[in-house]
Amino acid sequence: MATVDNKAVSKLSRQDQILLVDDNPANLKILYETLDGRGYKLLVADSGEKALSIVRKSHPDLILLDVMMPGMDGFEVCRTLKQDPATASSSIIFLSALDDTDSKVMGFDAGGVDYISKPFQVKEVIARVETHLKIHRLEQQLEARNRELQIDKASILSAMSEGIYGLSRRGEIIFANSAAGRMNACDEGSLLGRSFVQLHFNQAENPEGENAFDLDRMTERLQRVLSKNEALRIGNALFTRPDGSVYPVTFTVTPTARDDHATHAVVVFHDTTEEIRQAEELEAARQSAEAQRSQLAHISRLSMMGEMAAGIAHEVNQPLTAIVNYIRVANRIAKAEQLDKALMDETLKKIESQCLRASQVIQHIRDFVKKPLQGKEILSANTLAKDILELAEIEAKEHGIELRANIEPLLPELYIEPVQVQQVALNLLRNGMEAMGHANMRGSVKFKVAQANGKGILFEVTDEGPGVAEEHQNNLFSPFFTTKKSGMGIGLTLCQSIIHSHGGEIGFRPGESGGSTFYFTLPVRNKPVGKRDQPAESAQ
Repeated sequence: MATVDNKAVSKLSRQDQILLVDDNPANLKILYETLDGRGYKLLVADSGEKALSIVRKSHPDLILLDVMMPGMDGFEVCRTLKQDPATASSSIIFLSALDDTDSKVMGFDAGGVDYISKPFQVKEVIARVETHLKIHRLEQQLEARNRELQIDKASILSAMSEGIYGLSRRGEIIFANSAAGRMNACDEGSLLGRSFVQLHFNQAENPEGENAFDLDRMTERLQRVLSKNEALRIGNALFTRPDGSVYPVTFTVTPTARDDHATHAVVVFHDTTEEIRQAEELEAARQSAEAQRSQLAHISRLSMMGEMAAGIAHEVNQPLTAIVNYIRVANRIAKAEQLDKALMDETLKKIESQCLRASQVIQHIRDFVKKPLQGKEILSANTLAKDILELAEIEAKEHGIELRANIEPLLPELYIEPVQVQQVALNLLRNGMEAMGHANMRGSVKFKVAQANGKGILFEVTDEGPGVAEEHQNNLFSPFFTTKKSGMGIGLTLCQSIIHSHGGEIGFRPGESGGSTFYFTLPVRNKPVGKRDQPAESAQ
C-alpha cells in the first residue's frame, strides 16, 4: 500500500560511506589504512570547509571528525551539519587529543554520537565504526518504515467513507480526512484549527429525544470525553456545514489517552442521508404493500360472504319467520274479548328477542365485511374466538356439520387487526367444512384455541374430511395453487400474509387417519386479561 521512498531504498542498499576529516595528513593516513578493505567507501577532507562541501554532495553515513582544526573546528562543523535537515542524518564521531569531560560534553551537545581519543587504537576505531554504522542503518530503516506507515495511514484515512477528525484537548480540529471534507462540501484543510463544537452545533437544530443537545450541552459532553476519558456515541444528530447547511449523522468521540489521561480525541462520523432516504422508501413500500394486502383481504371477505349467502339468508330468515308468527299471535291476543296482558308481554319479549337475534347476525356480517380501521387494537383471545365462532356457526348449519369448540378460559390479550384474523380463522373453518361437504361426509370440525407452550396463542382447525394429497401438501400456501375447481388459489396465501404481518406462523399437518389440521399462532401481549374478556362458550 505504501509508496516506495526511492531515496531511502537507495541509501539503505548502497555501500556505507565514511568521511574522514583531520588537518593532520598522518592521522588521515592511519584512519584510511585502518578502515580500508572493510567494504566501506572512504572519503577524505583536511578542513572543516571541505568536509561541509563533501557532506552536502555525498551524504556520508558516518563522519570521523577532528575537533582541533584551523579555521572551522569540529564542533562548529557538527553544529552546521545538524542545523541543516539535508545533512543532519549523518552520524558524527569526534576525534581529539582532548580527553577532558567538558570537551566530550561539548561534542555531544553539538550533535555527536561518540568520542575517540587520540592516539587511535585500531581495534577501538573499528569497533566504534561498526557499532555506529549498524545503529545508523537501523535508524535509517526505522525512518523509512515510519515514512511508509505515514503514507499507509494517509491512504487508509483518505479511502475511508466515514469522516474522521483528530481533536486537540481544547476541541480544535487538528486533522481531517478527505471524507470529512466531502461531507462538509469544503477542502479538508479549511477545517483545521476550527472548534468542532462551534463548527457543527452552532446552528443545527438537533432532533428531540435522548440524544438531543444544544451548543452548551455538546461542549460539556466533549469536555467530559477529554477530562474523564469517557467515549461518546450519538446515534441521531445534525451537523452544520461551513456554508450553513445541515446533514444527518451518527458519530462517536473517542479519547486517546496517555498515562490514563486523555490528550486528544478522535471523531468518526457517518452521513446518514442515504440511509434515511432508503428507510423512507422502504416504509412507503411497506405501507403500499400493506394497503394492497388489506384491499385484497377486503375483496376476499366480500367473496366469502357471497359464498355464504345461502347460510346468511337462512340465519336471518329464521328470526324473521319467528317474528311474523309472534306478530300473528299478538294480533289474536289483541282481538280477544279479554286481553291477556301477561301473554301479550311474553309475546312482545319474544318478538324483541328475535329482532335482536337478526340484528346481531347482520351486525356480525357488517363488521366482518367492512374495511377495518387502520392500525391494530388490543383484544383478548377469548373475545376473538367467540366472534369467530358466531360467524362460523352460520356456515356449519348450512353444511349440516357439527362445529365443536375447545377454547381455554382466561387467555391473554393479543395486539391484532381483529377482522383480518377472523378472516383467517373463518377461511380455515370453511375450507374444512367444504372438504367434508364435497366428499358427502358428515361429522365435525374442531376449533381449538389455547396457549402454545408459552410462545403465543394457538388457533387450530381440524376436519374429518378426505385430507390433502401428499403431492399437494408442500404447495398449499403457494400463490394461485388450489385444489378447488372454482378457486383462485389466493385464500391460504392471503392467510399466510396476514398471520406473518402479525408476527405469527401458519401451517398444516395431515391427520393420522385422514382429515387435515390447519393452525396458526399469534404472539401474546404482555398484559393480564381484563374482566371484560370472558371465556367463549363452546358451540355445539
